[in-house]
Amino acid sequence: MMRTLMLSSFFLFTLFSSCKKDQSELDAQIITDYIASYQLDAQEKENGLYIVVEEEGNGVFPTLDSEVTVQYKGYLSNDKVFDQTDGSPVTFPLNAVIQGWQIGLPYFSEGGSGKLLIPSELGYGSQKAGDIPANSVLIFDIQLDSVH
Repeated sequence: MMRTLMLSSFFLFTLFSSCKKDQSELDAQIITDYIASYQLDAQEKENGLYIVVEEEGNGVFPTLDSEVTVQYKGYLSNDKVFDQTDGSPVTFPLNAVIQGWQIGLPYFSEGGSGKLLIPSELGYGSQKAGDIPANSVLIFDIQLDSVH
């Protein structure tokens, strides 16, 4: 009985571990294909996140404890838009958003703009979120207006 329980636990752990690995590999392929397709000058950062700096900016760089004011457009790798600010900036604490923003936005300074290419693990993972399907790579065009 104990041996069966241990084998079952090992099997489930292996199954979930391999699914996570498979998803991260799939996300990496989606992101690198997107970068190649649009000929982006992207830099890989931690945990599979890629950034494209289009405008350097000339102000303060945010930290996780900063409140930021941004304009953005969020879309999937098929270019389907799921959210955008439509020219009206929004302000929020950086530590209150998805990990992809928390890791990526500090690479931009005030006045900077570019793209974040976020693997699903740093977005909403295996959870559906509104119009965003589970396990989706997220792409954001961002403009960092100010850091507070």
